[in-house]
Amino acid sequence: MTLQWHHGTRDKIQRFIVFWVVLAATLLMLLGVSDVAMADESPNLALFGPPLPENFYPQQPADPELVDLGRSLYFDKRLSKNQDISCNSCHQLDHYGVDNQPFSPGHKGQLGGRNSPSVYNAAAHVAQFWDGRAADVEAQAKGPILNPVEMAMPSEAQVLKVLNSMPEYVEAFATAFPQDKRPVTYDHLGQAIGAFERGLVTPAPFDRYFAGDQTALNAKQQRGLTLFVDAGCAQCHNGTYFGGNTYQKAGRVNPWPNQEDQGRYKVTGDEYDRMLFKVPSLRNVTETGPYFHDGSVKSLKAAVVQMANTQLGKDLSNAEAGDIAAFLDSLTGEPPADYIQPPILPVSTESTPAADPT
Repeated sequence: MTLQWHHGTRDKIQRFIVFWVVLAATLLMLLGVSDVAMADESPNLALFGPPLPENFYPQQPADPELVDLGRSLYFDKRLSKNQDISCNSCHQLDHYGVDNQPFSPGHKGQLGGRNSPSVYNAAAHVAQFWDGRAADVEAQAKGPILNPVEMAMPSEAQVLKVLNSMPEYVEAFATAFPQDKRPVTYDHLGQAIGAFERGLVTPAPFDRYFAGDQTALNAKQQRGLTLFVDAGCAQCHNGTYFGGNTYQKAGRVNPWPNQEDQGRYKVTGDEYDRMLFKVPSLRNVTETGPYFHDGSVKSLKAAVVQMANTQLGKDLSNAEAGDIAAFLDSLTGEPPADYIQPPILPVSTESTPAADPT
């Protein structure tokens, strides 16, 4: 009897252990399935990495003398023919790097043919301008100064004549480029402005969300983020800057309303590049309307609806477009107030060329 009792007790204990092992395994399996389901419901944030850097300098730290020179040049209207337009005129740093006009007015009020994109975070893009014709911000900075519709300076030589007429600029160039026997050059002007623009970074609430702060986005914005990914917007607007890293055809699925501007085709002459444009970054997009290369849409919700239709072949409801627009607002960052303060510019001298309104 004693032996039988021991065997019976042992069997009960074994059955008890097996029961709890099976139950625990089942619970673990269910928890695993639940985790997968939750992961499927949550957007893949890896689409929007790596984290936003503090600046875009290729070498650290940045040369402060070079940055200071670039800041002065960025704000100096004497780099335009009539001395009434600076880089900041079209890319206003206190207005998220734009002028909020469909097309920016240039020399004698002439209008450019494309909407002026923001300079904030632009140094990280694959190229500059809507058609990518400039490789970086240093090359881009040299373009508008000589463009007859924009700042309209007649030549590089005239720009250098202006700069060399002011001893403070001559000294600033010599300090920023100490190894050069002729520091005041047009290429150095581009390098200086580019160095300044590489510090134009706008960290936003989304960056805190990306880093793990679930409270950085409200419920509507989180719904919008999920819709943004599920609808396919992130196919093109991905990476740290939600764009700026590829070229895409305007009108991938349905025709783009305005076919006059053929995009990169004008630069390359390649048939493949017809209607191809650099995908714009969506950072600060809430503040940088009107939208698209042709500045044709004022409302962000309307822009979202148009993009879904022309690029993805989808018709979003008003509520869906509203949620996505709410999410995009989480990409609105804070411009670096101290960094973008207009500097005291070098004083003109008797030899400084006068404004030319012709």
